Amino acid sequence: MIHVVGAGLAGLVAAHALARAGRPVTLHEATPGAGGRARALPDGTDNGTHALVGANRAALAFLSAIGAREHWIEPEPEGLPVLDLADGSARRVALSPLGWWRADRRPEGASPAALAALLGMALPGRDRTIAEAMAAHPAFLRGFVDPLTIAALNTPSAEASTRRLGQVLRRLGGPGAARLYVARRGLGPDLVAPALAALQAMGVRYLPESRLRRVTQSGGQARVLHFHEEEIALGAEDRVILALPPWEAVRLLTHVDAPDRFAPIVNLHFARGGPGPVRFIGMLGALCQWVLVRPEGVSVTVSAGDAEAGEDAESLAPRAWGEILRAAMAFRLPGEWPIAPPACRVVKERRATPRHTPGPIPSPARQPLANLALAGDWTWPALPATLEAATRSGLAAARAVQA
Repeated sequence: MIHVVGAGLAGLVAAHALARAGRPVTLHEATPGAGGRARALPDGTDNGTHALVGANRAALAFLSAIGAREHWIEPEPEGLPVLDLADGSARRVALSPLGWWRADRRPEGASPAALAALLGMALPGRDRTIAEAMAAHPAFLRGFVDPLTIAALNTPSAEASTRRLGQVLRRLGGPGAARLYVARRGLGPDLVAPALAALQAMGVRYLPESRLRRVTQSGGQARVLHFHEEEIALGAEDRVILALPPWEAVRLLTHVDAPDRFAPIVNLHFARGGPGPVRFIGMLGALCQWVLVRPEGVSVTVSAGDAEAGEDAESLAPRAWGEILRAAMAFRLPGEWPIAPPACRVVKERRATPRHTPGPIPSPARQPLANLALAGDWTWPALPATLEAATRSGLAAARAVQA
């Protein structure tokens, strides 16, 4: 038996890979629902404006494997709509430099020198903050590099690592690599539910509300898994994958090279129904960095939201809704957009991702014990903590316990 502990994306991917290989799997999840930090809320709403790009090949392949790829759509194929609150300008911006040959799709400040500075971060070199690397190109930093940094690294440019952003940039150069995809209905129905259905069809045993309290170790191996409801003694052929956040892995194993500084994400979900297609809008100089509009509601993400994580929902919601109204008018979104903010749910993830700052990148051993492997976005040092990193880590952990 292989016990996968943690039903976030990394755990779902690991369990799926093992089940496809014909291995018996039990998937344990501490909470009532699967999804982890990329979870959906109980009504199926995304906990944030989660998106994938064409370069996320492992994550997109997993969606295909569980029969969910068709539900991930490209909301803005003509370029990302961007509203700048500083001057009220509204434009579309191509996410790939290959599209910047059109002046009306080019971000502000995208001069040859600014582009060279951006590409320079994709090359090996001195690790420093992105703000330092782009100091000579403030308009391009504000209009393109900083939003990209916030989205990919969840760390402000003033403290974010050029090495870490370079890991992203190197994957965005190919054809279609920068195409943007979102779940049409939300992560619940378009990722979590299909993954659990696929696992159930392959005979995986899924145990929600099964929290791992302790791991007994001896001789370099895990011997007993202590859950709230039971203790599982591991036999010679049994294996374990811990697909957990770094603080949980450290709690259980103690000697793990894990990040210890984290950045928050604040998400606001407005209960607005209305007609029209799914839309994805970026904003500059605003509380709302990304606005995802679906017929079922409007979701806003505030990444690297240190200040906003301490702000009351009563003040966040009106601020955000006022900005959303400006975006709705600027891009002529269909339907009614009332002045008063509708019901809003605010979700604050205070340890959403590690802070991706300059310096050594934590590189935990994939197998800290002979019969136990680690998974999770933070265990894949070749990428910052993203859905793609989580997917690749789950595949790597599955390979490790089968070796």
